[in-house]
Amino acid sequence: MKPAAQPFRLLASVSDFTVHFGFPPPLHPMFTVIDLANHRTPPPMQGAALRQLYIISLKKGLKGQLRYGRQAYDFSQGVLGFYAPGQLCEGNDSLDLSEMSGWMLVFHPDLLLRHPLARNITTYGFFSYEVHEALHLSAAEEQMLDGLINSLRQEHAQPVDAFTQDVLVSQLDVLLSYANRFYHRQFLTRRAAEHDLLTRFEALLTAYFNQENAEQPLPTVQYFADALHVSPAYLSDMLRALTGQNTQQHIHQALIAKAKLLLRGTALSINETAYQLGFEYPQYFSRLFKSKTGLTPAAFRLSVH
Repeated sequence: MKPAAQPFRLLASVSDFTVHFGFPPPLHPMFTVIDLANHRTPPPMQGAALRQLYIISLKKGLKGQLRYGRQAYDFSQGVLGFYAPGQLCEGNDSLDLSEMSGWMLVFHPDLLLRHPLARNITTYGFFSYEVHEALHLSAAEEQMLDGLINSLRQEHAQPVDAFTQDVLVSQLDVLLSYANRFYHRQFLTRRAAEHDLLTRFEALLTAYFNQENAEQPLPTVQYFADALHVSPAYLSDMLRALTGQNTQQHIHQALIAKAKLLLRGTALSINETAYQLGFEYPQYFSRLFKSKTGLTPAAFRLSVH
């Protein structure tokens, strides 16, 4: 018998969000800035909520640990988190908020309509990162973002006019560009952690293609992300920052290397080679191989004999 689906409340507007969590009502129907130092009392527990909103928050001074999966994470130092529409959230009354500070931006996707950011925001992988993959800011970076937040707060306090939306979106665009830069810096400067992740990924990738099992399924980005306990977006962005290639490109590179070994060193037919590599349809294998090498599998085999 299938378990009953978990009930949740839909937060479809910025006003829904502020009411649900006990924040002041927004001054703009699609945007609000919340000073977290003024809201240190946990909201009443109301179960899970599905947010159809973008949220960017810098939380500092939280006492206690949050559990995600099998691990607990300490957020006392302050981290910057990004949340896309469609994510479930649930209250946690075990945290001590008595010394919490920071800020939270909440905006509806419709705020971005008619602006390039409506398209570009989907390219920022950090909106799909897990909570424990949040951005750790330096003091200088935090100060820079605080300046942008103050500008957004001032604009939010102005009466809404024909220019309000354009000004808010342009400032959000700048904030996200800085966040993208800071994440890239974090990938490069936290070398011990990120290089360990890179080493473990490469070992997993090598082990996968060294298996002797015939016709194993094609590996996916999700498979490696799950094995490494990170989100697919974080893994791809980290690999791109350190190696210039995302996860899918690394998988394809290893796949083509294995294909070349099979074509060179076995008597398997092209179709059998495709099945051995995990392709359900051999034509997909031939198409990928040619796109990566410039040769069909048959032409490659002839070229090495």
